[in-house]
Amino acid sequence: MVQHLSRLTLSHFRSHTRVALDLDARPVAIFGPNGAGKTNLIEAVSLFSPGRGLRRASAQDMVRRPESLGWKVTGLLRDGDSAHDLAFLSDHGAARQVSVDGKPAPQVHLARLVRVLWLIPAMDRLWIEAPEGRRRFLDRMTLSFFPDHADHSLTYEKVMRERNRLLRDEVRDGHWYAALENQMAQSGALLTANRRAALDRLAQAQDGAETQFPAATLSLLDGEAPLPEAAADLRAALADHRGRDMMAGRTLLGPHRADLAGVFAAKGVAAQDCSTGEQKALLISLILANARALAAETGTPPLLLLDEVAAHLDASRRAALYDEICALGAQAWMTGTGPELFMDLGARAQYLEVTEREGQSVVENRRL
Repeated sequence: MVQHLSRLTLSHFRSHTRVALDLDARPVAIFGPNGAGKTNLIEAVSLFSPGRGLRRASAQDMVRRPESLGWKVTGLLRDGDSAHDLAFLSDHGAARQVSVDGKPAPQVHLARLVRVLWLIPAMDRLWIEAPEGRRRFLDRMTLSFFPDHADHSLTYEKVMRERNRLLRDEVRDGHWYAALENQMAQSGALLTANRRAALDRLAQAQDGAETQFPAATLSLLDGEAPLPEAAADLRAALADHRGRDMMAGRTLLGPHRADLAGVFAAKGVAAQDCSTGEQKALLISLILANARALAAETGTPPLLLLDEVAAHLDASRRAALYDEICALGAQAWMTGTGPELFMDLGARAQYLEVTEREGQSVVENRRL
């Protein structure tokens, strides 16, 4: 059996007062008017992955208003013969709490249970926005292959904040920096190695794939200075750059400055110079390649969250997307304004209609 959510419940989450869904492993097609709460529904599913969800929102922002009582999202994750009860809650805007099978768990533990990939309209500007967005996109793909990537990232960021504090305070005693730079170098080298390995997996998944979506050639850029890959070299580089970093008041060298470059392989054109439609097609191609690579490596495709993806595709590519998703066997959660966008799926999917009534979202099962 394909890994999937067989049950999902929402309580006072965003625009939803109460939702209780029983599902099978087929794709989930969600339709309804703009503003009805479709994206809120798949945002709840995105919480099953480490981090702040597809909107990167705080727990307080997810509270349904005007009640502001707090919120809760639960789900039953099935994977073959095993199942896990996952729950996420926030009481009156407090930090999100996570539990697995009734026991408190750190967010990073989720990456070992389920892989979740998403594509949302806000990511359409990925190739032309600041490097931070592309770095975040790369790290989410990397996390899908290496669950420990989140631990390395958290360690690196925490230690870098401590080093930055010393830099701002203009502390000049090298002994204060040595231990921190050693920890940064160890975690940073692992971050870079994981990122490069993830790019290799994506390249392999794109090679020879039968798809109507264009392949993207990806590479990792170092930022302002070449990034040493070995921990010892990165540690030495951090020590050499202390003077410059102190003048800036922050660390200017390391994997936190890396960037992702993409090229439309068939045309040899940088992704940032492609048309809007081509940029979108490249993104879809990468999400599908990520899913194919995971399915090949783990035997289980990830959960896919595709917000308003159908509206940006012509009929042939829309049908091709659905065919690829069904061939993968992934439980893909897709949103669109009308049921006509999902007609090519037929009986291969399950359908939900989301409407707004008296200020709250209502979710109902539908047949097409």
